[in-house]
Formats: sequence, C-alpha cells, structure tokens
Amino acid sequence: MNDLEKYFAANPGKPIHKWSHYFEIYDRHFSRYRNSDVHVVEFGVCRGGSLQMWKHYFGRNSKIFGIDINPRCKKLQEEQIEILIGDQENREFLKSLVRIVPRIDIVIDDGGHTMAQQINTFEEMFPHISENGVYLCEDLHTSYWQKWGGGYRKAGTFVEYSKNFIDYINAWHSRQRLRLNVNAFTKSVHSLHYYDSVLVIEKRRINRSHPVRSGRFQQTQSKIYSK
Repeated sequence: MNDLEKYFAANPGKPIHKWSHYFEIYDRHFSRYRNSDVHVVEFGVCRGGSLQMWKHYFGRNSKIFGIDINPRCKKLQEEQIEILIGDQENREFLKSLVRIVPRIDIVIDDGGHTMAQQINTFEEMFPHISENGVYLCEDLHTSYWQKWGGGYRKAGTFVEYSKNFIDYINAWHSRQRLRLNVNAFTKSVHSLHYYDSVLVIEKRRINRSHPVRSGRFQQTQSKIYSK
C-alpha cells in the first residue's frame, strides 16, 4: 500500500471518490515530485478531497490549483490550494488559465469527462506543461459510454483521438512525411502509458534516436544488422 492509498484509507479530510487502481498509477508517475515546489492543476474539484490529498502527498512546498464549473467550489480554498471557476470545454477559459497559473508541472483531468471537455483541455493545456511534466487524463471509460458522447471506436472520442499520439511519438521513422511528420508532440513526449481508464503522458525533450552497436560482430552478422 503506497502513501496515497494509506491517506485514502484513513482519510481525515473531505470526501474523495476514485477508482481503486488509480493510486498505484498516481504514485508511479508523481512520486518524483514529492517534497518539491511542484504546481499541480486538477480539473474537477467536487468536494475538495482529492485536492487535500495532493497537498498532503506532494508536501508543504507544492501549489495545488483546482478547476471546476461550480462556483460553490470556491469556498473549498485553503492554504496551498487555489480554486478557479470556469468551464473546461471553453477554450477561452482554458487559455486564461495558463496566464493565471505561473507554472504547470502536472495536469490531472478528472473533470466532466465528456469528449469535448477532454480534447479541448488537452489541446489547450498540454503545450504549457513543463518540459519534464506529466499529463494524466482519467475516467477514459466515458469514451465507451454514449451518455458522455462515447462509443466503441466512435470517431471523436478521447480514446480514438489519443491513438494518434502513438503515431506522433514514432513520427521520426515515417517515410510518408506528407501523412505523418515530426511535430511538437514528437519532440516533447517521452512516453505514453495506457491503463484501464487512464492515459499518462510524460514529457521530456526528445531528439531523434539512432541505432548503436557494441561488441564484436562477424561480417555476416554485420550485414544482417546493417540498416
């Protein structure tokens, strides 16, 4: 049981609603930020419990920003936690966030979970995440639920949209440059991590990789492995 699970199990604060397997994912990708001056933006405040959990997990030097459409959430502000009110589907509001929040290291999308909300939030927020930051979108199961605009392999869902990311990180190797070429995503994303209902994108400045060799190769082997 990691520290997030321990906090949740003995929750001393406001209510938290998460899927049970999320805590392992959070800890795997967020633990390196603990006890630093990390800036975290979480879409979806609800009753404020997860914001308190992040504050406890990341430590006293962290700054947590909660985003919600419900103005009543504003009263949940406390030390280290700032609440900003707006609609995450609204691109102008999202653009204003990057002017308000001085630095963004982690984005957690636990907002309304509709397709437009998830896609708009990604497109507007991702470019502004720190060079070595993390983008986490959860509750991707709504991509399969009609009520949220989803459906299996339905065009326009966040899951279908995100499948393009796999091509983007491999664009260095494309020989059809008019269809797939290196872009800003290719140059700034180190890895994609898909889990049940969760996608984690880890950023890092990326240069084109190149093959390397070591050891003694016989001539026939050299021909086999030559490019």
